[in-house]
Order: sequence, then C-alpha cells, then structure tokens
Amino acid sequence: MERNDMEFRTKIPIAGQEPKIDYNSKIFMLGSCFVGNIGGKLDYYKFQNYRNPFGILFHPVAIENFLERVVSRYKYSDEDVFFHQERWHCFDAHSELSNPNKKNLIRNLNSGVRKSGKFLNSATHVVITLGTAWGYRQVDLDRTVANCHKISQKEFQKELMMVDDIRQSLLKILSYLHMINSKVSVIFNISPVRHTKDGFTENQWSKSNLMAALQQCLGEFQQNEEWKKTLSYFPSYEIVMDELRDYRFYAEDMIHPSSTAVDYIWSRFDDVWINQNTAETKNEVEKIQRALNHRPFNGKSKEHQKFKDKLQARINKLESRVPHIKFAKPK
Repeated sequence: MERNDMEFRTKIPIAGQEPKIDYNSKIFMLGSCFVGNIGGKLDYYKFQNYRNPFGILFHPVAIENFLERVVSRYKYSDEDVFFHQERWHCFDAHSELSNPNKKNLIRNLNSGVRKSGKFLNSATHVVITLGTAWGYRQVDLDRTVANCHKISQKEFQKELMMVDDIRQSLLKILSYLHMINSKVSVIFNISPVRHTKDGFTENQWSKSNLMAALQQCLGEFQQNEEWKKTLSYFPSYEIVMDELRDYRFYAEDMIHPSSTAVDYIWSRFDDVWINQNTAETKNEVEKIQRALNHRPFNGKSKEHQKFKDKLQARINKLESRVPHIKFAKPK
C-alpha cells in the first residue's frame, strides 16, 4: 500500500512573531557573520537596515562593549588604535575596519558609533547573532577583545565564557538597548556557522553555553511585562542542524551555510517576521533587481534602450511609492 504522508525530515516549528517587519521598519543588526546573510536579503528586498558598523562581532562581550560605546557616545582617539603589519587597528572592531591611515580608522570608528546611536534611536527591530563563547582576553589590560588582528597569541588568553557570564553580558546588552530605545523589538539567534578552528567538541561547548545563557536570559525577561512583548528568539542554528542536516546545504568550506541554505533560512524568517502586506512591494523589488542584473547581447540596440526606459519607469513608480527605496540606474 502506497503512503503519501511520509516525512523524511524534521521541521522546526516557529510561531508567528510581532511586531512584523514592513517597509516602514528599521532593522539594526549586530553579531556574527551570519548577520550578513540575513542582512543581505534585507538589502536585496530594500528593507531599511544597518548592520555591523564595527564589522563582524563574534563574541557576546564584543557586542556588549560596542553598545556601551554607543550609549556613552564614546569618541575614539589615538590611544584606542595601534599599528601592526602596515595597518592601523582597533581591538573593539573587526579587521575589515583596519586602515593604512590612522585618521581614517578613527573617523570610521566614531562615525559608526554616531550613526548607530541615531539609527537605534528610531529602530523598530534589533537582530543579534551570537557566534561563539570562545574569546580572547588581552592579558596586560585584562579585557576581552573583538579581534586579535594577528597579534602574537602570547598577548592573549583564550577562554571559554561560562553560562552565567554570558547571561550577565546579555542582560547588559539588553539594558543598553533599553537605554537608547525602550520600544525596540530584539531578536536573538545563534549562528549556524561552526567555529571548527576551536575544535569540533569545543565548538559544541561554545554553542551549548550560548544557548543555555540565552534560555536563562529570555526566561528572566519573560517575567518583565515591559520586555515580554519585545524579546524573541529565531532558531537559525536549529534550522541548519535539524532541518538541513546534510552537507548539501554547506558551502565548499563545509562550515558556512550554502546559498541554498541561506535562502531557506530567509524563507523561514520571512514567514514569521515579515508582514505579508509587503508581498506586492517585495515582488516588484525582486523583478526590478533581476532586470537590473540582465546583461544584453547588444547594450546599444534600440530594443535594449526600450527595455531600460520601461525599467526606469517601473523604478520611478516604486521609488515614489516607497521613498526610502533607491535603485541604481539601468545599464
């Protein structure tokens, strides 16, 4: 007898969340490189978002320190940067901000703090992706850094952050966000990217500590009526581990999710967080994006000129309807 009800994979149940994200929403994103995956989708569909102004921040304390800088309106100066391997660096930021010009680095750091404060003040949602509980403490100054910048490992002590310490850090993160904007909705998630350089078992310890701390922290805030409706968890890690548990869904390095996996995770995020009233606008954005990526056989032909004129008319219509949406001119 043939059965049509057979299931060959588990699916993570995710309840719909509020408040939904629409084209009036402003989403601030911080944390691990997985922020770039979801942020890239928000960019593609032209949602308002601002992410990782200090670059990728893997560790809870790095995120905490960044938000402390924003709250205090900290101004970076010469004392906060150092020169190594022909570039200037800052221990608070990822190496993608490092710069051969010291003034440029300091300017970019202060710009990131300033822009973050302004954006967060009117943000509707904050997405925080925790990457690892393994951190590097700078021995001389007794502080956990966001990035070692290839400085000698002798200057650092590698440490696994314990559950209660992560919980305390998360509480500070939420406190800082609340100081800036008490109405913002915070969405936590854990990056599905495995930090195999720490070791396979060590990576599991790390993710487990993050999960346990998040569970405790979210549980505590569920008792607070003011935060109860604005704090949630999105299971990006669980989706990859339990729904997509196959190396088909990993990139060539077998560590990062593949583009197919990212598309699937985005679809689950879309289902629970994106307002369905945005569907028409999203569809039009996608059609325009695809048209902009079209490469003609003859870019100077009359047919292609007509194509560009029609596309520009569609762009003008959408930009007039949703003013913050901007596209490049058709080529």
